[in-house]
Amino acid sequence: MFGPIDDLREIALKCLSGEPLDEDLSQWLGNALEQFLSRHCQTIEDALGLKFPQGGIPWWREEANRTRDGALRQLAEHFFGDLSPCAKAREIQTIAGRYAASAWRHDRDRDDMPQHYAGTPHGLLWEAFKSGAIMPIGERQLRNIFAE
Repeated sequence: MFGPIDDLREIALKCLSGEPLDEDLSQWLGNALEQFLSRHCQTIEDALGLKFPQGGIPWWREEANRTRDGALRQLAEHFFGDLSPCAKAREIQTIAGRYAASAWRHDRDRDDMPQHYAGTPHGLLWEAFKSGAIMPIGERQLRNIFAE
Protein backbone atom coordinates (compact mmCIF):
# COMPACT_ATOMS: atom_id res chain seq x y z
CA MET A 1 0.00 0.00 0.00
CA PHE A 2 2.86 2.40 0.64
CA GLY A 3 3.89 2.39 -3.03
CA PRO A 4 1.05 4.81 -3.89
CA ILE A 5 1.89 6.97 -0.85
CA ASP A 6 5.53 7.14 -1.89
CA ASP A 7 4.44 8.00 -5.45
CA LEU A 8 2.14 10.76 -4.19
CA ARG A 9 4.92 12.21 -2.04
CA GLU A 10 7.28 12.22 -5.02
CA ILE A 11 4.62 13.90 -7.18
CA ALA A 12 4.02 16.53 -4.49
CA LEU A 13 7.74 17.30 -4.18
CA LYS A 14 8.14 17.59 -7.94
CA CYS A 15 5.09 19.81 -8.30
CA LEU A 16 6.21 22.07 -5.46
CA SER A 17 9.70 22.40 -6.89
CA GLY A 18 8.44 22.95 -10.46
CA GLU A 19 10.04 19.76 -11.78
CA PRO A 20 8.30 17.77 -14.50
CA LEU A 21 6.82 14.42 -13.56
CA ASP A 22 8.37 11.19 -14.78
CA GLU A 23 6.26 9.58 -17.48
CA ASP A 24 5.35 6.63 -15.21
CA LEU A 25 4.17 8.90 -12.41
CA SER A 26 2.29 11.12 -14.82
CA GLN A 27 0.50 8.11 -16.37
CA TRP A 28 -0.32 6.65 -12.94
CA LEU A 29 -1.72 9.92 -11.61
CA GLY A 30 -3.66 10.66 -14.79
CA ASN A 31 -5.22 7.20 -14.80
CA ALA A 32 -6.14 7.44 -11.13
CA LEU A 33 -7.74 10.85 -11.57
CA GLU A 34 -9.63 9.64 -14.64
CA GLN A 35 -10.95 6.63 -12.67
CA PHE A 36 -12.19 8.98 -9.95
CA LEU A 37 -13.63 11.65 -12.24
CA SER A 38 -15.44 9.09 -14.42
CA ARG A 39 -16.91 7.60 -11.22
CA HIS A 40 -15.34 4.20 -11.74
CA CYS A 41 -14.08 4.61 -8.18
CA GLN A 42 -16.21 6.04 -5.39
CA THR A 43 -13.37 7.79 -3.57
CA ILE A 44 -10.08 9.36 -4.54
CA GLU A 45 -8.40 6.93 -2.12
CA ASP A 46 -9.77 3.98 -4.09
CA ALA A 47 -8.66 5.52 -7.37
CA LEU A 48 -5.15 6.07 -6.01
CA GLY A 49 -4.95 2.54 -4.63
CA LEU A 50 -5.10 3.61 -1.00
CA LYS A 51 -7.35 0.81 0.15
CA PHE A 52 -7.39 -0.79 3.54
CA PRO A 53 -9.24 -3.90 4.66
CA GLN A 54 -12.77 -3.52 5.95
CA GLY A 55 -12.51 -2.88 9.67
CA GLY A 56 -8.83 -2.07 9.25
CA ILE A 57 -7.16 1.19 9.97
CA PRO A 58 -6.67 3.89 7.32
CA TRP A 59 -3.27 4.13 5.60
CA TRP A 60 -2.43 7.44 7.28
CA ARG A 61 -3.07 6.04 10.76
CA GLU A 62 -1.02 2.93 10.03
CA GLU A 63 1.84 5.12 8.83
CA ALA A 64 1.61 7.27 11.97
CA ASN A 65 1.62 4.18 14.18
CA ARG A 66 4.69 2.77 12.42
CA THR A 67 6.54 6.08 12.85
CA ARG A 68 5.58 6.27 16.53
CA ASP A 69 6.49 2.64 17.17
CA GLY A 70 9.87 3.05 15.51
CA ALA A 71 10.71 6.07 17.69
CA LEU A 72 9.59 4.21 20.82
CA ARG A 73 11.68 1.15 19.90
CA GLN A 74 14.73 3.37 19.42
CA LEU A 75 14.03 5.07 22.74
CA ALA A 76 13.81 1.71 24.51
CA GLU A 77 16.92 0.36 22.80
CA HIS A 78 19.20 3.40 23.14
CA PHE A 79 18.25 4.67 26.57
CA PHE A 80 16.77 1.70 28.42
CA GLY A 81 18.50 -1.24 26.74
CA ASP A 82 19.69 -2.79 30.00
CA LEU A 83 16.16 -3.02 31.47
CA SER A 84 13.61 -5.81 31.12
CA PRO A 85 10.75 -5.21 28.67
CA CYS A 86 8.39 -4.49 31.58
CA ALA A 87 10.79 -2.00 33.16
CA LYS A 88 11.39 -0.33 29.77
CA ALA A 89 7.66 0.06 29.25
CA ARG A 90 7.16 1.47 32.75
CA GLU A 91 10.01 3.99 32.37
CA ILE A 92 8.89 5.11 28.91
CA GLN A 93 5.29 5.46 30.00
CA THR A 94 6.47 7.64 32.90
CA ILE A 95 8.65 9.96 30.82
CA ALA A 96 6.05 10.13 28.03
CA GLY A 97 3.40 11.18 30.56
CA ARG A 98 5.70 13.87 31.92
CA TYR A 99 6.53 15.08 28.42
CA ALA A 100 2.82 15.19 27.50
CA ALA A 101 2.04 17.28 30.56
CA SER A 102 4.89 19.72 30.13
CA ALA A 103 7.05 20.24 27.03
CA TRP A 104 4.68 18.78 24.43
CA ARG A 105 2.22 21.61 25.03
CA HIS A 106 4.89 23.96 23.64
CA ASP A 107 6.43 21.57 21.10
CA ARG A 108 3.26 20.41 19.34
CA ASP A 109 3.12 23.36 16.96
CA ARG A 110 6.77 23.10 15.90
CA ASP A 111 7.53 21.74 12.45
CA ASP A 112 11.05 20.77 13.49
CA MET A 113 12.32 19.13 16.63
CA PRO A 114 14.07 21.54 19.00
CA GLN A 115 17.81 21.23 18.42
CA HIS A 116 18.59 20.64 22.08
CA TYR A 117 16.48 17.44 21.95
CA ALA A 118 18.82 15.79 19.41
CA GLY A 119 20.35 12.62 20.81
CA THR A 120 18.21 12.68 23.94
CA PRO A 121 15.10 10.79 25.04
CA HIS A 122 13.10 13.98 24.41
CA GLY A 123 14.10 13.83 20.74
CA LEU A 124 12.58 10.38 20.32
CA LEU A 125 9.55 11.32 22.39
CA TRP A 126 9.06 14.36 20.15
CA GLU A 127 9.15 12.05 17.09
CA ALA A 128 6.64 9.65 18.68
CA PHE A 129 4.26 12.45 19.64
CA LYS A 130 4.70 14.31 16.33
CA SER A 131 3.87 11.15 14.36
CA GLY A 132 0.18 11.84 14.84
CA ALA A 133 -0.43 8.45 16.45
CA ILE A 134 -1.98 8.21 19.89
CA MET A 135 0.47 9.21 22.61
CA PRO A 136 1.15 8.57 25.40
CA ILE A 137 0.23 4.89 25.46
CA GLY A 138 0.07 2.26 28.20
CA GLU A 139 2.65 -0.23 29.39
CA ARG A 140 1.00 -3.22 27.76
CA GLN A 141 0.95 -1.59 24.34
CA LEU A 142 4.56 -0.50 24.79
CA ARG A 143 5.58 -4.09 25.59
CA ASN A 144 3.78 -5.25 22.44
CA ILE A 145 5.63 -2.65 20.39
CA PHE A 146 8.98 -3.77 21.81
CA ALA A 147 8.14 -7.41 21.01
CA GLU A 148 7.54 -6.71 17.30
